[in-house]
Amino acid sequence: MSRPTSPLLTLLNHHDRWVVLTGAGISARSGIPTYRDAKGTWLRTEPIQHGEFLQQEAKRQRYWGRSLIGWPGVRDAQPNDIHHALADLEQQGLIDLIITQNVDRLHQRAGSNKVIDLHGRLDRVLCRDCGAGYEREEIQQHLQRLNPHYAGFTAQARPDGDADLDDHQVASVKVADCLACGGVLMPDVVFFGGSVPRERVESCKRALRSSEALLVLGSSLQVYSGYRFCKEAKQLGIPLYIVNEGVTRADDLADLKIEHDAMEIFLAAAHDYAQAVTGINV
Repeated sequence: MSRPTSPLLTLLNHHDRWVVLTGAGISARSGIPTYRDAKGTWLRTEPIQHGEFLQQEAKRQRYWGRSLIGWPGVRDAQPNDIHHALADLEQQGLIDLIITQNVDRLHQRAGSNKVIDLHGRLDRVLCRDCGAGYEREEIQQHLQRLNPHYAGFTAQARPDGDADLDDHQVASVKVADCLACGGVLMPDVVFFGGSVPRERVESCKRALRSSEALLVLGSSLQVYSGYRFCKEAKQLGIPLYIVNEGVTRADDLADLKIEHDAMEIFLAAAHDYAQAVTGINV
């Protein structure tokens, strides 16, 4: 007996051009923890704010010390079945753009090409003074040379390459400065309290205006930078479909919300769509 057609599969067949907005619930399946629980409650310590990072040496010390321990967890994470399913749907011509709130680059590593990293990318570091750019792994090696006492040290993983270090441990961390000018290094990500570059937002809006549907996948939408596209979709008269295991900020805007077994329902729908269109299993 064949399984019944899911509402999501019906929608994948109905709309030809999709924009997909993804969040931490996608990367959780790759072992990268999320910031919030299913109720949208914040689970972590207070994040470092953009201004604090730039103005306070102690905050930079906290960031780079914790990142020294936490970065390998992001570096070594592998794309999961959801990343691969989205890459296949893009290849089949269904997805015009993935807007991801994640900074781990797992969509690109899975083969997606039409991706905007809304909050930047953790694998790149920029100097705030001279503009020099570095691979994050290069800075990791520099941090390890500066902090040999942390060789082999492990801690519980946190979102976005963070890790647990107590205040005493943080106080002994030596911060890596720009190798070119000695200036302040900052990961190429949008910190809390920072702003997404305007051109990045406009690129997302252009894609949304030419799309037929917006799919939110694995995000609570608590941060306005992602939520804004749900509001934009409704203003444009574009249907909004949310697939997320927990409440979201845009639940009252959604034309369809799938919550229970959300990720499995998405994967099943993507699999069945691919089979119907190409005969190839996702």
